[in-house]
Amino acid sequence: MSLKQQIDTDIKEAMKAKDQDRLRALRAIKSLILLEETKDGSAGGDLKPEDEIKLLTKAVKQRKDSADIYRTQSREDLLQAELAEIAVIEKYLPQQLSEEELKSRLQEIIARVGASGSSDLGKVMGVATKELAGQADGKAISATVKSLLS
Repeated sequence: MSLKQQIDTDIKEAMKAKDQDRLRALRAIKSLILLEETKDGSAGGDLKPEDEIKLLTKAVKQRKDSADIYRTQSREDLLQAELAEIAVIEKYLPQQLSEEELKSRLQEIIARVGASGSSDLGKVMGVATKELAGQADGKAISATVKSLLS
């Protein structure tokens, strides 16, 4: 079942359960998928799984940024809405790597590409962001690679 079909099914379930937070997040995901499918004026084809992951990761990142702003402005009502949407969207993403798992995977990548210092940061980041897409935040990958290469 594609992500789009899964979202449609889950929207129906959320409507029946009258779960407004979940419904809002699912509708936002569906909207993003539809926009992405018709972005280039095409009639709309199914997205590839890696494109779906990128889309969901971007949506989570946007909501986390908004949540940080709401937290600094003491807007608890809006903060809770963003956090609820993040929780729903993350259910459709692959399991996030722990700090130790991320470090281990990055050490493997560094060894594979033959990186030896901070001048090889770009080479490692290119491979790491492709391989770890959806499994770790870009900022976390970057920070860990920098610490391993220095």
